Amino acid sequence: MADEPDDLVASSICPETALPEIEPEMIGPELGWSQTLQRVRARTPARLLAGRAGAAYRTHTQLELRRAHAAARDAVRAELNLEQDFGTVFIERWKLFEISTQATSKLEYLLRPDLGRSLNEISRSELLQRVSPSNDLQVVIGDGLSVTAVSKQAPPLFELLRQHAQERGWRIGQPFVIRHCRVGILNEIGELLAPRVVVLLIGERPGLATTESLSSYLAYQPRRNHTDANRNLISNIHPRGISTRDAALRIMNLAAKMMTAGTSGYQLREELPTPLALK
Repeated sequence: MADEPDDLVASSICPETALPEIEPEMIGPELGWSQTLQRVRARTPARLLAGRAGAAYRTHTQLELRRAHAAARDAVRAELNLEQDFGTVFIERWKLFEISTQATSKLEYLLRPDLGRSLNEISRSELLQRVSPSNDLQVVIGDGLSVTAVSKQAPPLFELLRQHAQERGWRIGQPFVIRHCRVGILNEIGELLAPRVVVLLIGERPGLATTESLSSYLAYQPRRNHTDANRNLISNIHPRGISTRDAALRIMNLAAKMMTAGTSGYQLREELPTPLALK
C-alpha cells in the first residue's frame, strides 16, 4: 500500500513541462543545472518550473491542478467503509471494529469540528466493553479529513507499530477505528482507557500535491483539559514524504521517550538525524 505511487504525484511532471534528456556530449553548466533540477523534482511533489503560456499556466498544468483539486475534495467528503478501505484480511486479523463520534454525517463533521472530538454514548459503551484499559500503547485509526490517506497508509503503518511494540515488550490495546474523527478525541480515549501513550493515525487535510498524506498524533496519558500543546505530531506520511517504515520508528522512539519522561507535547523534543545532502 505505502509503496504504491500516488497518481497525482506521478502525473505532476508531464512531457510538456519535463526537462529534455541530457545527451552524453553535453558539457558545462547546462548539465549541472538539469541534473540538479531533476533530482529536486524527484524528491518533492511540488510543481517546480512548470512553465507558462503568457501569464497563465500551460493547458496540461491547469488541467492537472483541477484534477488534483477534485481529488482533494473527494478525499475530504468520502465516507469511511471499513471493509472496502481496509480489506477483510486486515480487519479479521486484528479484530478491527468501528465506533463513531457525535457527528452523525460527514457534512455535520465538517461544519461542527467540536462534535468530532467526543464519542457518542453507544460508541463509548462499546469501547469500554471491547478494549481492555491501562495498556502501554493504544493505537487508534481515525478517518479525519482524508479517507484515502487512512486506507493507503494506516494498515502497513499499524503492522509495523505492532511489531515494534511487541519487540519492546509493551502491552498493546485492541485497535479500533473512529468515524468522523478529530484530533481532540485523544483526550476522551485517554480518560476512558487510561493507556500510557495513545497514537492516533488520522488522515490529513489533502492538498494539491497528494490526497494520501497521513498524520500520527501522540499523547502521554491524555486528559480532558489537554490541548495541542500536550501532543506531538509526525505528519506527511506518504510515499513521497515520510515512509511508513521511517514513521513507525519515529513514532515508537517518541512513545518510548514519553514513557521515560512522563510527559508529551512542547516539553518533549524529538531528536532527528541531520538531513543528508542531495545525492
